[in-house]
Amino acid sequence: MALAWFLQYRQPMDISRPEFAQTRRRKRLAIGTAVGILFAVVAYALWRMEPAAPTLEKSAVWTDIVKRGALTIEVRGPGTLVPKSIRWISAETAARVERIVLKPGANVLADSVILELSNPEVQDALLAARAEVTAARADLSAQQTQLNSQLLDQRAGAAQVQADLASANLQAEAEKDLVEKGVIPAITYKRTELSRDQLKLRVQIELERMQNFARTIDAQLAASRARLAQLDNTLQLRLRQANALQVKAGIAGVLQQIAVQEGQQVSAGLNIARVARPDLLMAQLKVPETQAKDISIGLIAKIDTRNGIINGTVARIDPAVQAGTVQVDVELNGEFPVGARPDLSVEGVIEIAKLVDVLYVGRPASGQPQSTISLFKLRRDDASQADRTQVRLGRASVSVIEITSGLNVGDQVILSDTSDYDRFQRVRLK
Repeated sequence: MALAWFLQYRQPMDISRPEFAQTRRRKRLAIGTAVGILFAVVAYALWRMEPAAPTLEKSAVWTDIVKRGALTIEVRGPGTLVPKSIRWISAETAARVERIVLKPGANVLADSVILELSNPEVQDALLAARAEVTAARADLSAQQTQLNSQLLDQRAGAAQVQADLASANLQAEAEKDLVEKGVIPAITYKRTELSRDQLKLRVQIELERMQNFARTIDAQLAASRARLAQLDNTLQLRLRQANALQVKAGIAGVLQQIAVQEGQQVSAGLNIARVARPDLLMAQLKVPETQAKDISIGLIAKIDTRNGIINGTVARIDPAVQAGTVQVDVELNGEFPVGARPDLSVEGVIEIAKLVDVLYVGRPASGQPQSTISLFKLRRDDASQADRTQVRLGRASVSVIEITSGLNVGDQVILSDTSDYDRFQRVRLK
């Protein structure tokens, strides 16, 4: 029994140790926390890590070196040569094109016939106008003769009354002496004086009638002359319309265009031909509206005809914008190269200003004047690496642009379009 009790109590017993379990939980928690922190650090590092720099073919990109010096600001625009002196010939009346005498490109003089038109009504109207003028002239001549005859009759009547007055004056003087001597009665002398006074009044009336009639003659003849002048103007119009059936150039130059065909019926006022002087040309340029604001009249321009350069000056700037461009007229004052002709396509460069001692570089593909852009600048110690740099641009010319900040003399930058690499801060060149 004692042995059994001893053996019973000699068997191993499980003793509860709660501090050991707590220690294990703390270790697991510490390890889990450490792993979580490590994972967060790695994730943050990966998130902050820049993507691998892309590689560009050096031969496929356009680069330029920043320079310092004088910079000429220029604006370029395409255009055409146009004649300064152009004459559009229009039909005077409705007519039919009978014959085209000259073809476009022919040299013409002012009286060269280009087209022949026909309209029988114009000829009939001309004959009628001539007949009316002839009749009006005959009527004026007959009226003038008749009125002059009436005026002569009035003059003769006035002269007769004046003669009667002179006779009455002589008789009155003679009777006055006889009355004083008592040879004739006084009543006879009074009658003679009364007759003389009546004749004086008649002379005044006849003179006034003659003056009024002379004014009436002038008025009647003036009205007839005005009618004759009106008919003569109509005759000149009909004559001009008839002569216009022979379409003439009007100026010396080159026949540029004929807008009708033989047998075609044309209406009055329709433009049928154009003549221009080829020796008087100017350039019409189309300048982008964003660059036209700097152009002013009088600026120097150079016009490239692909066969030579012509000097000129800006003569006019169109106030309206059409299709994103502004028309600029350039007066040409240089010698015209061989082949310069109307409607020739040209390219003009207008000199805006000259800047002294400024930084400049070739114009980037996406660089606009007075803007800030980012360019890839090649490292000076390693030209195979290019870092993104913020650059402030100033005034721009045709192929170069001013740098106001962000670059220095000697920096080499990529000017090609790099919009596909906007999310990268660095590129590699090979």
